[in-house]
Amino acid sequence: MRDLRPRVAVAGASGFVGRALVEALVGRAEVVALGRHGRHGEWGPDVRFVRFDLFSIEEAATALAGVEVAYYLVHSMLPSARLTQARFEDLDLLLADNFGRAAASAGVQRIIYLGGLMPGDCDTTSLSAHLRSRLEVERALAAHGVEVTAVRAGLVVGAGGSSLEMLVRLVRRLPAMICPRWTRSKTQPIALEDVVEILRHCLDDPETAGRVCEVGGPDVLTYREMMEETARVLGRRRFFLTVPLFTPGLSRLWVSLVTGFPRQLVAPLVQSLRHPMVVTDPWLQERMGLRGRRFSDSLAEAALAEPAPPSPTARSVQRVPRPAGRDAEWVAAEYLRWLPRALGAFLRVEQDGGRSRILARGSRRPLLTLVLRKDPQPGLAVLDVADGSLAAPGPGSPRLEFRTTPDGRRFLVALEDFRPRLPWGLYSVTQAPLHRLVMAAFGRHLARL
Repeated sequence: MRDLRPRVAVAGASGFVGRALVEALVGRAEVVALGRHGRHGEWGPDVRFVRFDLFSIEEAATALAGVEVAYYLVHSMLPSARLTQARFEDLDLLLADNFGRAAASAGVQRIIYLGGLMPGDCDTTSLSAHLRSRLEVERALAAHGVEVTAVRAGLVVGAGGSSLEMLVRLVRRLPAMICPRWTRSKTQPIALEDVVEILRHCLDDPETAGRVCEVGGPDVLTYREMMEETARVLGRRRFFLTVPLFTPGLSRLWVSLVTGFPRQLVAPLVQSLRHPMVVTDPWLQERMGLRGRRFSDSLAEAALAEPAPPSPTARSVQRVPRPAGRDAEWVAAEYLRWLPRALGAFLRVEQDGGRSRILARGSRRPLLTLVLRKDPQPGLAVLDVADGSLAAPGPGSPRLEFRTTPDGRRFLVALEDFRPRLPWGLYSVTQAPLHRLVMAAFGRHLARL
C-alpha cells in the first residue's frame, strides 16, 4: 500500500533547528534529512539521510527527487571549507540559487525557509549585510518558480544555537560589561520548540504558501535585558554599564575575543544588532493560538554546542558586473579569452573544443585543465577542474562556476571543492589571494564592457 504522507526534505538537518525539526516530522511525513554531516539511522529507521553538497546543483537535484516540500535551514557564516575566499552573503546567494534551481528541476511544490526578522522602519539599502542577505536568500529561493513560505524569526533559543551561545559566553566570562548602544535595541527571541512547531504547522497549512510569517516569543527585550536575564538564570552577579556609542568594530573584536567565536560569524551578527527585530504582523501565531514560551524558561533548558570543524577544501565566490545582454556561457568563455590577455607575460591558454589548459609561460605541464561541462542548467556555465599541477587529487568535484544572479544584474563566479596541491600555509598566502586579485581584475574588465 502506497504511503500517503507527503515526502519532505530538510536541508540543514544537521543544524540545531534542523535536528529538532526532523524529529518533529517523524510520523507526519516521509522525511529525507539532507546535510554534509550525519549518518544513516541517526534519526531512527523512519528517516532517510542523504549526504549532499549544496554547492553542487546536481547533488541537490538528486537529493530532492520525489520531494513535495523542502525546508531550507541553511546559512554559510561558518563556511565548511578549510579556506574560503568569499563574503558570506555571496555564499548564501549561491547556495540559495542552487537550491531554488534544484527544487524547480526536481518538481518540488513548496520551499519553507527560516529567515530573519526584518525591521519595519528601514528600507533594503539601510539593512545590515546579514539581514539584507536573509532577504536576498528568500527572493533567490523563489526566483525559479517554486512557491516559498518565509518564516522570519529573531534569536532562536535552543540547544546549539550560535547566537545564544555567544550571549551566554559573554555573561559567563565577563564579570562587568560595557554595553554599547546596540544593547538597547529591542528583539523578540523565540524558543526552539516554538519555531519547530511553527515550521511543522506550515507543512499542513495551505494559507502559509507564498506568504511571509513573522514569528516571536511573548517577550520583547533589549539585548542588555537578555544579558541580565541570562546572568540571573546562570546565577551570576554581573555589572552592566551602557555607553552611547554603536562601535561595531570594537564590538566585533571583544565579542570574538571573549566568546572564541570566529569574526566571520560575529561580524555580520553584531552589525544586525543596530536594528530592532520585533514582530509587526503575528498573523500566523494568532491563527495557531501559539503565544510561545518565555525567554527565561527556554534559556534555562538550552544546552550549548560547539561549531563543527571545517573540512580541508578551498572555496572562493565573487560577484562581478554583467555586461548588458551577456549570459553565463559568454562570461565563462570571456574569462578564458581575457586571462592570457591580462596575464600574458606569465600565462597562456590552449583550447581544444570544450577543454582548456592554463599553462605557465615556457611550461608544457598545465597549471589547471578546465573542461566545459555539457548541458548545465540554464543561466549556469561550469568548468570542471580535471587536473593540473596546482590541483591535488581527492574526493569531490572541483569546478569553476559562472552564473547569472537571480536579479539578472551580476554574475557569480565560484571556485568550488578545490583541493590545492600547495601546503595550506603556502596556498593561503600565495595562490588564494592571487585568485582573488585575478577575479577582481576580471570584474573591472567586465565593468568596462
